[in-house]
Parts: sequence; C-alpha cells; structure tokens
Amino acid sequence: QTREFTYSELEEATDNFSHANFLAEGGFGFVYKGVLKGGQHIAVKQHKLASTQGGREFCAEVKVLSGAQHRNLVTLLGFCVEGGKRMLVYEFVCNKSLDYHLFDKNTVLPWCARQGVALGAARAMRYLHEECRVGTIIHRDLRPHNILLTHDYAPMVGDFGLARWHTSSQPAVETKVIGTLGYLAPEYASSGQVTEKADVYSFGVILLEMVTGRRSLDIS
Repeated sequence: QTREFTYSELEEATDNFSHANFLAEGGFGFVYKGVLKGGQHIAVKQHKLASTQGGREFCAEVKVLSGAQHRNLVTLLGFCVEGGKRMLVYEFVCNKSLDYHLFDKNTVLPWCARQGVALGAARAMRYLHEECRVGTIIHRDLRPHNILLTHDYAPMVGDFGLARWHTSSQPAVETKVIGTLGYLAPEYASSGQVTEKADVYSFGVILLEMVTGRRSLDIS
C-alpha cells in the first residue's frame, strides 16, 4: 500500500538532498538515496517543477506502480505532493543498474548473472503485459539503465514515467513518439502505435547488448 510522505520526512531522510546522497539524474528529475527513521533505505525521485511532461510522468508512475506488484518490479512505497514539489519514494535497490554492470570498464557481469537478469526481466514483462490486475501495462522505455540489480543480481524493472496501460485489444496511438533511441521498435517510431510488442523489441535489444557487451548504438 503506497502512502503519502511529507517533504520534511524526505528532507531529513536524504540529509537535505545532499550531494553525498545523489544517485542519478533522469530526463525529468533527480534521484537521491535516503534512510527513513525506522531504518528503511529508500530512493527518492524528485520531479522537475517546470515540466508539463514531468507532471504527466509523475501521475503515470504513481498509477502504474500502485496497481502493479511483482518480485522483479521496483516497489513504490509512496509519494509526496507538497506545494510545487512532486516526489516518488521507492524501495532502494543497492547494486546499481544493468547499464553500469554491462558497460562500466571496471566491472564484469558473470554469464550466470546475465542469464538470471534476462529471465527476471522477461518475467516482469510477462506480468505487465498479461497478468497485471489493472490491465496491460506497456513500459515504453525498457533499457539497461532502467533495470536495477539487487545484491545477488536479481533484476528490478523501474522508471515507469513513460508507461501506458489499456484494457482494450485496440492499440493506443501516440501523437508524439517518446522513448530512448536504439531501443525504439521501428513500427512504434514510424506510426506511434503503442503495443506490448514495442517492449518485446526493446527487450531483444537488451539481450543483444548482454550477449555482445556492446551498446546497440556504438559509434566506436
């Protein structure tokens, strides 16, 4: 059950959103790690105030993750809406992203771990597409950066800001194609039609990157 946090709670948990607790910067905000009073480790995603798209992202992410629960999905603990501030609070996933483990020159992800990541991410996609109680959820931005790893390399799919869901068999059509270059399905990029097949294409690109150890768009 998601709950509403106060800004002061999150400010205290992240040591006033200190540089030492900074984790990452995304397209629509910043992510910080923190610790709640009870000792639970969290990740706080701040949404930039000026972004209309950011507002839509925030609402989409709350709605999707409130209705989706799976062992390979990042757990949304709650949110904060206070004044002009919008924040999402997640369970902290400790072992960085698949992107880091694939492409950082100082790390090597063992083959057995790669297999486990592939299987876990595939199970998460099957759940979102076929088994979720709120209908079909399409991630639309599946890439190694959005697959986080636990201490034993279990994958946790996150960042649902671009996700869409529908209950009919008719594909939704987007007037503006949004996603990450290199992972966009050609039919989605050309027509704007959003189906779960777009996620399957992105997943295929990730598998290729996991096998080759190279980015899908590699200019070197």
